Amino acid sequence: MTTETQDTPAGPRPELAMPARRERLRLFVKRNRIELSITCIFVVLYAIFIIGAPQVYTNFAIYRSFMSTLPFMGVMALAATFVITLGEIDLSFPSVMGMSAWGFGATFVASGSYPLAVLVALGIGGACGLLNGVMVAIVGVPSIVATIGTMFFWRGFVNVLAEGQGIPLASLTEVWMHPIFVGRIVGGIPMQFVWFLVIAVIMMMVYRRHVFGSQVLFVGDNKNSAHMMGIKVARVKILCFTLLGVMAGLGAVLLVSEVTYFWPTTGDGYPLPALGAVFIGGTPVFGGRGSMYGTFIGVLIIGSLEAGVVALGIQGFYTQVIYGLLITIAVTIYAVIMRRN
Repeated sequence: MTTETQDTPAGPRPELAMPARRERLRLFVKRNRIELSITCIFVVLYAIFIIGAPQVYTNFAIYRSFMSTLPFMGVMALAATFVITLGEIDLSFPSVMGMSAWGFGATFVASGSYPLAVLVALGIGGACGLLNGVMVAIVGVPSIVATIGTMFFWRGFVNVLAEGQGIPLASLTEVWMHPIFVGRIVGGIPMQFVWFLVIAVIMMMVYRRHVFGSQVLFVGDNKNSAHMMGIKVARVKILCFTLLGVMAGLGAVLLVSEVTYFWPTTGDGYPLPALGAVFIGGTPVFGGRGSMYGTFIGVLIIGSLEAGVVALGIQGFYTQVIYGLLITIAVTIYAVIMRRN
């Protein structure tokens, strides 16, 4: 008596593979709900812009304009994500940007050296951020109180140093380093947007993959437990505040290099957009979790919102109303998601 044998293909059976794929998809969606939500908000918003003003939003010129202005605020928003993940807040970074911009302009006028001016701007930003970090992490001053104080101090100090006057910097365009920071590459894409993209990728990797990002999340979730685990809580906080100061300095370099002029009010108007981008992106103010990718998309939303509102024929006075509405909707969605989890 013979029996017939039938070869079966190697690998998982089709009826088992499908549930496995569905399970992986379910886990992916659950793990990335915040990122998917902010992406949906971004897609819907731009769909409205494209449908409502196709003559504007089907033209690459508007996107090139966004790419030239977003990075000034964007690099600070990315760094602010670390601070807010800690459960802290920094309101002084626009004033730090002004201080760094003055340092950049004054140094360039005095020395004619672009590299030295960049180093001075970054150094001033880092020093201001370091002071904030020490006040919060070592002295124990609540971050909102400490940074409100330094916000007024640095803004007043800029006005004292500049004597209320601007600094023309048209000769910046003659220096070979100028195109590296704010030049134009293929298709007229601004270099400051390339800097923004590179910094965003690096910060996403640090936030999600590096031990420092994990430490920030642990400290923001429970600093006492983090301390018991051997994490140097004070050092982590100081580094985050210092990083934000350095990014404020970089934002100042990019902005002043683009407009070739310093004015004492440099940085004013950035607190709401930068912090709004962080909150829209899914980083809650109480800390312990967040999304660097969400902040990146939040920057794209906030930075293009005013132009979109105007293109749709809505008066520009409604911009802040829509800012607030978007932030409220986004944080409400995230609160519901977190409660379900």
